[in-house]
Amino acid sequence: MAAADANGDAFSNDGHTMFRVTNGGVASATVTVASPQPCNYGYNHDVVANVAAGTTVDLGPFPPTRFNDNQGNTNVTYSEVTSLTVSPVRV
Repeated sequence: MAAADANGDAFSNDGHTMFRVTNGGVASATVTVASPQPCNYGYNHDVVANVAAGTTVDLGPFPPTRFNDNQGNTNVTYSEVTSLTVSPVRV
C-alpha cells in the first residue's frame, strides 16, 4: 500500500486487477475511477465509490476496453488524500 497521490494515480490494467483503497481518516473520501470509453449501452460513466472512514474497499476489476487510457493504464482520483493508502491488486 502507498499513499494516494493528490494529483491522482494510474495503474497498469489487464482486466484482472482490482484497486484497493484504505481510508485511515475520520471522514469519508470519494474515489473516482475514470472511464474514457462508453459502456455497452453507450454511456460514458466513471466508477465512483464512497470509502467510509476506517474502511478498506476493493474496486474492480476493470475491463481494459472501457477503463484503460492510451498507455494501458486506469486512472484514479480522490476527493481527499490525507489518510488514504492505495494499491492495485491482481486477481
